Parts: sequence; structure tokens; C-alpha cells
Amino acid sequence: MSNNEKLSANIEEYLEAIYKISQSEESVKTSRISKDLGITPASVSEMLKRLDKMDYVEYSQYKGAKLTEKGLKIAKNITRKHRLLERFLHDILKLKDHFLHDQACEMEHTLSDDAERALCQILEHPDKCPGDSVIPACDLKFTTCEECMQRREEEVNEVGKRHENLIPIMELEKQQKGKVSFIRGDYKVIRRLLDMGITIGASISVIKIGPLNGPVEVAIRGSKLAIGRDIACNVFVELIPD
Repeated sequence: MSNNEKLSANIEEYLEAIYKISQSEESVKTSRISKDLGITPASVSEMLKRLDKMDYVEYSQYKGAKLTEKGLKIAKNITRKHRLLERFLHDILKLKDHFLHDQACEMEHTLSDDAERALCQILEHPDKCPGDSVIPACDLKFTTCEECMQRREEEVNEVGKRHENLIPIMELEKQQKGKVSFIRGDYKVIRRLLDMGITIGASISVIKIGPLNGPVEVAIRGSKLAIGRDIACNVFVELIPD
């Protein structure tokens, strides 16, 4: 979300909740949102109708809610800020785990995009929050974190933002293909991926995701690779239309 488009904290909380739930459920039911946010189902239904009119979700009383591209972009942005803040509160301020979520919730809605970027740099671009959930990629027009660091003096408005919603390759479904658009990590990570043939602009698809913490098997440049999940959550792609 841009600095000149401010949404209420309430709307951001809804979009964030829908995004989180949608990681395991294709269509998010009113009852599930009600349980997660502690709000009555009737109030949730009214808000979903409102979000539908605002083009942030597609909502049906019987099918539930699904984020639009517009809603997904905002949801990822606020989720990213939340998880970065949890990382900061845990790693730098050394707060106890049971304080992290509520404190991050209070701070995420007021954290500017420039402050978010600075926070990510200070934390050395982490990939997961303390609860082990993947931190979404930033939406700045960079292809690597190294590029971001080299241009750290520039403000977000000077850098510009990408329009596409990127996803880590481990979230690709079997029938989907993606174009590698962003790699998170330092030069060592980038060098390691280059040696494996995983480069910006390359087309990649998932063949199989191993159980538990097993490797992710992908197809890229006519070859098959088995890569660890630590890599799979740091390579982000733009979906290639069928």
C-alpha cells in the first residue's frame, strides 16, 4: 500500500486475517474470520460486503471470501510489517514470545514504508518471523536485497514499487509456472542460487514438495533440482499465465 493510500486499521486487520487463513483454505469462511478476530459473524459478513464493494475481496455468502489482487497486495504488505516487527521485538528488544503478536499488531498500522525498509535492512532481511511463518517479499522494484542495500539512501518513493504480487516458489501449485523476480538474502545466497541455475527472469515450476521439512523439487532450464525449504522461501516469482 502506498503512503498516500491510508486504510483504517480495522480494514487492514481483516485483510491480514483473510490472507493468513487463505494459506491453508482456498475460500475463507465467515465463521473462521469471526473466530480469529473475535468478532460476531454478522459483523464479519457486513465488513466482507463492504470489502467486496471496495474491490479488496470477492465475497459470497455461501462460498466465503477470497482476496482480489488489490486486496492481496495490501494484505501482504501489512503481514510483512507485522512479521518484521515480531522479528525486531524478539531479536533486538528481547521481548517474551507471548508479547510479540499483540505488540506487533499495535505497531504495524503506523509503520511507514520507509521505516519498514530500514527495519528490514537492520535485521539483515530475515525470511521468517519468530513463529516460523514466511515473511512476504517487499514490493519495491528490486531484484535482490543486495540491490536494495546499494541504494539505501533513496527513499521508497524514489525507488518505486512493483505492481505484481510475488509468491515464494514453495507456494507454487503443480500446474503453475513462475518467473523468478526477486531473491532474498546476501551475496552468498545469490551466488549459491546462481551456481544452481536459479537466476532472475528464469521460468520455474514445482514438481513435488517433500513432507514435513523435506526438499522442494523444481524444474528450471530443462533440469530438475531438489532445493531446501530455506532456499524455497527466499526465491520469489511472478506467476506466468497459462
